[in-house]
Amino acid sequence: MPSRSSNAHLALWIAATGLSHGEIARRIAAEAIRQGHRQVAPDTTRVRRWIDGERPRPPVPSLLAAVISDAVGQPLTPGDLGLTAAGPALNSIQLPLLTEAAAQTLAGWTQMDLFLDRRDTLKLALGTPLILAAERMLGGTARQLNRTAKGFDTDTTAALEEVTTFFTKADASKGGGLYRSAIVAQLAEVARRIQDGVPASLKTRVFAATADLAALAGWASHDSGRYATAQRYWSYGIYAASEAGLADRGVEIVTRMSHQMIYLGHPQDALGLLALAAKKATLPATQALVASQTGRVHAALGDEQHAERHLSTADELLAAGLDAVPVWVDYFDAAEHAGARAVSARDLAEFHGERRLASVHFTDALRLRRPGFERVKVMDRIGLAAALLAEGELERGSAAAHQALDGAARVDSTLVASRLNTLLDAARPYRTGAVDEIRTRAADLTAAHPTTVAA
Repeated sequence: MPSRSSNAHLALWIAATGLSHGEIARRIAAEAIRQGHRQVAPDTTRVRRWIDGERPRPPVPSLLAAVISDAVGQPLTPGDLGLTAAGPALNSIQLPLLTEAAAQTLAGWTQMDLFLDRRDTLKLALGTPLILAAERMLGGTARQLNRTAKGFDTDTTAALEEVTTFFTKADASKGGGLYRSAIVAQLAEVARRIQDGVPASLKTRVFAATADLAALAGWASHDSGRYATAQRYWSYGIYAASEAGLADRGVEIVTRMSHQMIYLGHPQDALGLLALAAKKATLPATQALVASQTGRVHAALGDEQHAERHLSTADELLAAGLDAVPVWVDYFDAAEHAGARAVSARDLAEFHGERRLASVHFTDALRLRRPGFERVKVMDRIGLAAALLAEGELERGSAAAHQALDGAARVDSTLVASRLNTLLDAARPYRTGAVDEIRTRAADLTAAHPTTVAA
């Protein structure tokens, strides 16, 4: 592997071309002449210096990207080659479609996350860059260099699968705050091993487990208020799913990105991601998930007609049976959809001023929830309490609120803290001793888990 001071992305891509440094230099000179840059004439030594970390001046980065793109049959940018002003673009959610280079970018993200704490400088991707990045990862096919060293064998692959399963269950039960650093550290180790090589016989298993782990790291980061960090891990998760040949796994991760966009108040971006996901989904389970989520976004926009159309599509898919549901999407079931319907009813009531009994759907969700999903159960209970208060059921709402707050105190989750804001809003019109107590408890818990961190 190249040294840390060198431009590892450029070294890996040049290796992927199979061309010598001299041939790279010759092709750059020829491309320069073709584009009218007659003063550009690098040699073998200059190419080696670029690999060692020297940064060429324009127009060389674009010429080099054009030459390597032609050689590998894949469009590349100077950023993919580590030739931007900041080197490899760790502040982007784009990934180079080369196995080792993508893993090195992931390693950079985990180092930034765990050791440098660079969340204040990370930018959240929105709009077209977000949609295009997801689309590129969903359809991307990476190239892998041949290496004699191997980072995985059968035992280490099985261990990766087991630890990912453990963390997934722990996160669903206790929230992202408690386990996030451990999940990211595990992902950093996986990134290191992928750079050492993945045997062809284990490629599907390794990248499938890595997709699960990256999706989980993203969700735990989102649940801890590190939103831009979450995007980067999800980006790699989509990429890893493509490497494993699991397109629908990538679709599920895109729905997580859309959930984040709803949560952060960007519903149009959520719809853009879900439209992309709808085109790629082939399994009934992912199709139902996308439909349910899309209906939820339309409800957040106050569009009752489109909300009901998509929610009904999910109803129909669930009623017909979701066949063999992969473990990574088996959380989506009738309970999860009932939760989407409940939140949709709540949002539509705010837009249309009608009494929509969201409490009925929250009750259904709680009744249907399986064991092990404690975080979402707490969110359902908070939603139920808020809905009952909004519907004028003060006694039932107060009792439900205390039960919800007992559960919220046991979960380390900014998602739960954010849902508490809906309870505070629902309690605002009432001035009774019981409701005042709820208000005080909810405010204390919300203060302990701020939800406004932007990275």
